[in-house]
Amino acid sequence: MGSVERNEAGRGVSRRGFLRAAGAAGVVGAGLAAGPIIMAADEGPPINVALIGCGTQGRVLTEQAVKIPDIRFMAVVDIWPFSQRYASRRLKAYGHDVNIYTDYRDVLEKEKDLQAVIVATPDWMHAEHTIACLGAGLHVYCEKEMSNDFAKARAMVLAARKTGNLLQIGHQRRSNPRYQYAKETYLDETHMLGPITQVYGQWNRSMRTSQPRGFPSGHPIDQATLDRYGYADAFEFRNWRWFRKYGGGPIADLGSHQIDVFGWFLGSRPTSVYADGGTGFFDRYEWHDNVYALYHFETPEGTVRALYETFSTTSARSYYESFMGTDGTLTISENAGQCRVYAEGTLPRGPNDRHAWQKWADKGYIVEVPKDNKEEVEAPKTMGEELLAMYRSPPPVEYVFGVEVEDNLHMAHLANFFDAVRGKGKLNCPAEVGYETAVQVLKVHKALESQGPVAFREEDFKA
Repeated sequence: MGSVERNEAGRGVSRRGFLRAAGAAGVVGAGLAAGPIIMAADEGPPINVALIGCGTQGRVLTEQAVKIPDIRFMAVVDIWPFSQRYASRRLKAYGHDVNIYTDYRDVLEKEKDLQAVIVATPDWMHAEHTIACLGAGLHVYCEKEMSNDFAKARAMVLAARKTGNLLQIGHQRRSNPRYQYAKETYLDETHMLGPITQVYGQWNRSMRTSQPRGFPSGHPIDQATLDRYGYADAFEFRNWRWFRKYGGGPIADLGSHQIDVFGWFLGSRPTSVYADGGTGFFDRYEWHDNVYALYHFETPEGTVRALYETFSTTSARSYYESFMGTDGTLTISENAGQCRVYAEGTLPRGPNDRHAWQKWADKGYIVEVPKDNKEEVEAPKTMGEELLAMYRSPPPVEYVFGVEVEDNLHMAHLANFFDAVRGKGKLNCPAEVGYETAVQVLKVHKALESQGPVAFREEDFKA
């Protein structure tokens, strides 16, 4: 996509994300471009939708879906009355009067005008809910992780194929214009990073954030309901992500978003993964509260090692992914302030101190951080400093993205789904893509158990 097309596609995209990053760099009046954000067209009758799972993630998705034209919520489903009331009242505030259900099977029986559902239940129930809805003739947007079980994830893919209905998995970075722009521009078009040799990603949370969740005052859930729907007790219900039956721990909850980006940006599948981790901080949890996972990718330009970490004891440095090449490094995140492109200090400068990447700055792809905002390296004054300077790499040249982006993290992916439902686009993360990511994430658990590298085979990725 050329620069003119980018600017055309970017009209109407929010300036807030770009200005936050550019403002941090002291950049004003830069030439801007943007990746496309596809919004559902205001054409035809509304798409009637039900929400299955009204917890935190279900509410987040709902808050964004109601902003998309011609989406009408008809029903909400949850086993906890508190979540039922919360979601239904929020939807009513947006003009959506919904019916409330405890069991998703009642929705499929009674709501005859539905076209689509959003599934935001705990991971272990995704397959049951998704397969039933697909079988009822509905299109499904299912949150990630696709499942915490290989066989269930595979069954979801097969159900989508059999029914011919759409299944979008909620790896929302696939639709994020910032991520699309970075891949298409910095990797595919310009190759400005040179051959990529290493990738690093992290998403760490503090001890406070990782503590067990309780119940709002006066809003418990009765044991009979928990028994009916397969939960051992209220503690496991509220902290399901940390238990093997229900979820996949932080490596699935957080890591699947970013591990998905590794293979997507590299255009490759991993050949092996080695993992290390432990459960040293939260006694009642079953899954590892800290994990390192090292993937090996084979690409046309050579081997790439991709290290991912998620810790539950520190929130240091937020969350991001870095792609490191011989000529530069791309750091990208849903947090706009983390997004940077760094040119290796060894890249040549030509006449008039023109940097090798200036041609990309001229096109508006990147915006250099002004020199007065960068740390200056003083010339060595003593013999000791001269010796140290011999081992010091030239400082990198720092840039911010030359792109305006929408701050909203989920709307673009939801809009892509509803556009596809209307026949106006293709899914950015269909079932097959979500399944490949699930395989890469869930094999980390096998690597943790084996304490050695676990290989990926081609057939592992085929559902």
